[in-house]
Amino acid sequence: MSSDFHHVPVLLAESSEYLHLKPGAVILDGTLGGGGHAEAILDRIAPGGLLVGLDLDEQALSASATRLARFGDSVRFVQSSFRHLDDALRSLGIESVDGVLLDLGVSSFQLDTPDRGFRFASSTGHATPLDMRMDPSCGSSAAELLGRASAEELQGWFQRYGELPGSKRLARAITQHRANEPLRTTADLLRVIEDAGIGRGRRHNPATLVFQALRIAVNDELAALEQGLEAAVSVLRPGGRLVVISYHSLEDRIVKHSFRAAAKGCVCPPKQPVCTCGRAPSLEIMNRRPLRPSSTETEANPRSRSARLRAAKRIPAAA
Repeated sequence: MSSDFHHVPVLLAESSEYLHLKPGAVILDGTLGGGGHAEAILDRIAPGGLLVGLDLDEQALSASATRLARFGDSVRFVQSSFRHLDDALRSLGIESVDGVLLDLGVSSFQLDTPDRGFRFASSTGHATPLDMRMDPSCGSSAAELLGRASAEELQGWFQRYGELPGSKRLARAITQHRANEPLRTTADLLRVIEDAGIGRGRRHNPATLVFQALRIAVNDELAALEQGLEAAVSVLRPGGRLVVISYHSLEDRIVKHSFRAAAKGCVCPPKQPVCTCGRAPSLEIMNRRPLRPSSTETEANPRSRSARLRAAKRIPAAA
């Protein structure tokens, strides 16, 4: 299975440049995936460098271990969410790093593996379970959430995480359907979406937004991102870089606001004459506008077309 874990790293040259990689650097890749970014990083930080790779997906870690075997002890693997990256580093006896990379979203392997349930296809939907967990060994699957969430919870997920027109109607349709029959496969959910008349007349398939919303809810992705960004800043050495690649507006908005807040520092009311919060700026934003893939990259890798890269540098603490 690990040999099938295909990973085309997005914005590879750009992320490497913003990380300011040098021999001997210590870098944390919080979303290891198939190891594409990690391999390029390890080439740049040799000799003497160290990369710590985190991923919730055991299959991703296995695939990366194979791909990165030639680097030996220069790479360490930890099965963990990046929301706990500070704890992961402490478990290895590492207090701080020179750079952190977060390449958010779902890997191509996860999307292309039907039994993971991350994507929908009419031809295979009857055999594709509604799972969507980054770590299939723990937590609740999408089917389990759909089976117990209230109509209000479902509507909230579809509105907040999918920005889906007709969220209330779909939530009601799901609760009515499951009263007679549970939703177990992607085909079950696609049928409810169609019967509820969601997205009729729209150019894009509304199921894309539904599946995005459910995936975010299943994996608590937005809260994990907020916690992971805070943890990343806390482990960066002065001058260290934080690079984040996001794939939809919800993620990018969180990254943008988090960077701005860390760059501002003080959270006192604007009209307050003297700062009493004591918060100093901790980041310097390196690109005010997100960096997007080139047309050449999007043609070669269509899944990169929605990517947005933001980077920031750790500011030394004031004396």
